[in-house]
Amino acid sequence: MNPITETAILDALRQLKTPDGGDIVARSMVEGLAIKNAPGGAQVSFAIAVDPQLGAVLEPLRAAAEKIILHLPGVTGVSVILTAHKTAPEMKGPHREKMPIPGVAHVVAVASGKGGVGKSTTAVNLATAFAANGLKVGLLDADIYGPSMPRMLALKGKPEVRDDKKLLPMERYNLAVMSMGFLIAEDAPMIWRGPMVHSAVQQMLRDVAWNARGNLDILVVDMPPGTGDAQLTMAQQVPLAGAVIVSTPQDIALIDARKGLAMFKRVDVPVLGFIENMSYFLCPHCGERSDIFSHGGARQEADKLGVPFLGEIPLDIALRETSDAGTPIVLAQPESSLAQAYVAIAEKIWKAVL
Repeated sequence: MNPITETAILDALRQLKTPDGGDIVARSMVEGLAIKNAPGGAQVSFAIAVDPQLGAVLEPLRAAAEKIILHLPGVTGVSVILTAHKTAPEMKGPHREKMPIPGVAHVVAVASGKGGVGKSTTAVNLATAFAANGLKVGLLDADIYGPSMPRMLALKGKPEVRDDKKLLPMERYNLAVMSMGFLIAEDAPMIWRGPMVHSAVQQMLRDVAWNARGNLDILVVDMPPGTGDAQLTMAQQVPLAGAVIVSTPQDIALIDARKGLAMFKRVDVPVLGFIENMSYFLCPHCGERSDIFSHGGARQEADKLGVPFLGEIPLDIALRETSDAGTPIVLAQPESSLAQAYVAIAEKIWKAVL
């Protein structure tokens, strides 16, 4: 079977006409086209850029595009979303109006200044710790470029769409979960510009029925690393109860953590505290402790910057194994010191947002 080409996809999409005439390809509405050819068939994903005010009206256009591509010989999966070429709103000071998310009492962002510090592992274990304490919890994977929650929670499939066009979050371990990873193939690259990221984050916040199975006490948001478009969208559009910053102890990570703190302060989002991840390593065989990435840097930085220090999480192979297996350690080994550390941090965060 011949591989699916970009030309074949675009030729098929030329059949789709916009309400005011012309096809969506000629009008440059097709964005971020990604094709993954494999022996079993091709996985295709792309976005259709539209006027943000017409999102609901043009939902049939999105569905039609998905249907057309799925019927191409050799295509076994397709994901299409509506996005917008509307630039993210500029910051206008701390008092810009922020619309709450229906049915969500508190929104907490888990952020980091750089990648690779364990932010997603922290987010998923904090979410399960909140749920273990009896709270109704949602978990939004807002890392558009590198969504990890489908793997960390062993979740597959696509969210259902209600009659009102809102997506139903996926369910796992008493969590309501949404991720871009449910909408695209796992290995499909997200080659998107800033406005598309802004629109995608907005859709996952506003076009998801977070309260479909009851109002949420807290929505944990796993943010992308850094201080880019997704972070600004979240900080400017949602009344965040606060942000938690995850860092490893070494200086290079703390430099970026300071930038994250400064960004949240700039947009008037409370910083609930620092978490030091990979704080130290205990050898499982001899019990010897090694400060691989130094130790105590996040605590010292928190003290220097005047924000709470929430706790430290050691580097432990069990954390990696449970994450890869799709069962957060808070659930897989609830009596372990690692799980108890996350539970203690979750309790501090919950008290801070009340």
